[in-house]
Amino acid sequence: MLLVLFLASAAVIWYSGIKLSDTTDVLSERLRLGSALGGLLLLAIATNLPEIAITASAAMAGQLDVAVGNILGGIAIQTVVLVVLDAAGVRPRAPLTRLAASLVLVLEGLLVIAVLAVVVMGTQLPDDLSFARLGPAPLAITVLWMTGLVLLNRAGKGLPWREGGDAPGAQPEPRGHSKRKKEKAATAQRIGTARAALVFTAAAVATLVAGVVIERSGEEFFARQGLSGVLFGATVLATATALPEISTGLASAELGDYQLAISDIFGGNAFLPVLFLLATVISGRPVLPAAHHTDIYLTALGIVLTTVYLAGLIFRPRRQYLRMGIDSVAVLVLYAAGIAGLTTIGN
Repeated sequence: MLLVLFLASAAVIWYSGIKLSDTTDVLSERLRLGSALGGLLLLAIATNLPEIAITASAAMAGQLDVAVGNILGGIAIQTVVLVVLDAAGVRPRAPLTRLAASLVLVLEGLLVIAVLAVVVMGTQLPDDLSFARLGPAPLAITVLWMTGLVLLNRAGKGLPWREGGDAPGAQPEPRGHSKRKKEKAATAQRIGTARAALVFTAAAVATLVAGVVIERSGEEFFARQGLSGVLFGATVLATATALPEISTGLASAELGDYQLAISDIFGGNAFLPVLFLLATVISGRPVLPAAHHTDIYLTALGIVLTTVYLAGLIFRPRRQYLRMGIDSVAVLVLYAAGIAGLTTIGN
């Protein structure tokens, strides 16, 4: 029964993730929210609803270590989602980073690294350092993230570089064109804004509920199979909660919007640590000092994997290996080695 609940919840998260992606793009275009807000804020929140549900549930139960592990364990696996997109979603056959190369994406990746660096700093602060139920680290992370969004919004309007910061020979259509195509398709099917908002709300609620169920059922089931809580959170649970990112990324890549596919991953990874503020408010005490050394290890792994893709966006590899760019191959190997190292720490 636990396994059935886990698999059913994963299916709900996958299907709801597709609906969230489609309706988010439609609402973003019709409400003229702009590419920065629609891609980095609205979709980041929508696709991370499972993590939001799990974090809130763990914080209410006083399980601060679970909340921290859920957030930090998801960043590395969501970066590995780009490996899936590179291998399965790129047409014509070329490395994902070669087609999507853009200085704006490099800035988004740097924001992820900066936020994770502040996370590591926050784990070293004393647990009694707080004011009005808030710790300095979650506030600093939130302010840094919001500042990054403002800068990325300015960068999205154009950079003082040749071709506005886009590499020559990259995707022919501008970033975000898949959103406009989805909105036109919805209009052709006579899907109104109110209906899109209703579907978005229903999919969000379903994802929130499924996120809690998949964490509770999965943790109990895999614990009975001998899998430690740390490994479960960093591998099985992180993969299950990353299903919305996989579905939205594949949809963008299939429409040739490679920049948006990478942006959604980087945007979600930069947003996840902001959930420490939510966990702190709910629990009433600083959350980051409850981080284990395994959580700090996973944070460093996320930084390393992000750095590899930043190098890929700058060097734009031409050759493919196993249908992937060399950067994706490196990320896959590094992630496998990282998880192997994690097992030694857990033991």
